[in-house]
This record gives sequence, C-alpha cells and structure tokens, in this order.
Amino acid sequence: MKLAIPTHAGNVDDHFGHCEYYTIFTIGDNNEILKIETLKSPEGCGCKSNIAPILSSLGVTIMLAGNIGEGAINVLNLNGIKVIRGCSGDVNKVATDYLNNSLTDSGLTCHSHENCH
Repeated sequence: MKLAIPTHAGNVDDHFGHCEYYTIFTIGDNNEILKIETLKSPEGCGCKSNIAPILSSLGVTIMLAGNIGEGAINVLNLNGIKVIRGCSGDVNKVATDYLNNSLTDSGLTCHSHENCH
C-alpha cells in the first residue's frame, strides 16, 4: 500500500492543490513504513492538474489531506485514491496515526479557494 500527503515544510499543507510536494509512504504487510519519497507538485489546482493519475500510477491508494475541494476528491476517487480529510501537523506523525487507526475523516470539504487557506 502507498499513501500520499500534500506537504509543505514537513507538515500537511492546508491546501491540497497548492502544496509544495507530496510525501509518499510505502507501507509493508505489517503496517510498517518501508520507504518515504517525495514528488514535486505540478502547477495548478489539484482538481485541474494531472496529479491524481500520476499518484495512481505510482501505486498510491490513500490521500491524507488537510483542506481539499470536492473536485479534487472526485478526481482522486476516480483514480482509485481514497481521501481522508482534516489532517494536520507533521507528515510522519499523520502517516503513523493513520496506520494506527487514529485518524478519522473530518467530512469537511472546501467550497471555494478563498475559504480554505
């Protein structure tokens, strides 16, 4: 399994589509982190960029995001990536919390760019 986190300076970026890069965690059979990589974010908003198919082609199936819009969620879902919203803080801790079943989806979705910064 692979999970991705939109990242800025080692923390979950508050706006998925404008993150600096994605931190990608490769997870082993026993829920241990086997590898951590980064992928530079493409230009443009998350729902309009080509990031979803790129992440999917790398094997990512989970996105741990902070603020994210419905358009981006739809594009990620169409590419086989489940989204958990409302994440914040250090990406390593967020990934570990997910693996320990300590994260829940906030259910909150951005409705405009101005409301999610």
